[in-house]
Amino acid sequence: MNTEQPAQPDPIEKVSVIISRGSLDEVYPGLIMANGARAEGIEANLFFTFFGLDAIHAKRHEHIKVATVGNPGMHVATWLGGLPGMSSVMTHVMEKQIAELDIPSIPEFVEMISDTGAGLYACKASVDLFKMEKSDFIEQVDDIITVGEFYEIAAGGQIIFT
Repeated sequence: MNTEQPAQPDPIEKVSVIISRGSLDEVYPGLIMANGARAEGIEANLFFTFFGLDAIHAKRHEHIKVATVGNPGMHVATWLGGLPGMSSVMTHVMEKQIAELDIPSIPEFVEMISDTGAGLYACKASVDLFKMEKSDFIEQVDDIITVGEFYEIAAGGQIIFT
């Protein structure tokens, strides 16, 4: 008779979430993961790259839309998703549902996560590619860093790619 208890896995102490896409349905999962980590006392860092930069761009973060064309999760025909105004309509519907669940808007969510001590970083290669600079981003962005610097920050933790 074996009375030995199975070994418990080590608790997660740090996560680094990569947000690479700029649609509503792509940004929220990363924010939810980071917020959940902080709520559990887990260190969290967010790394925004490519179109994910829109979530921290001062002029764009309030205007993130749902991608309706080629998005199988929308369960609508591609031609229907491509109709003029469809993205705006679906964004309005989803934002209403998000508000009913008392989930903050993207700008509020990013600020709230930052206020918990999570790190917010923009990818230098993407910033350079899109000819942006630090002044283009919201004040909560800690820095513009290289992928190598991101790996240094992420060392010893879990990396989540959304």
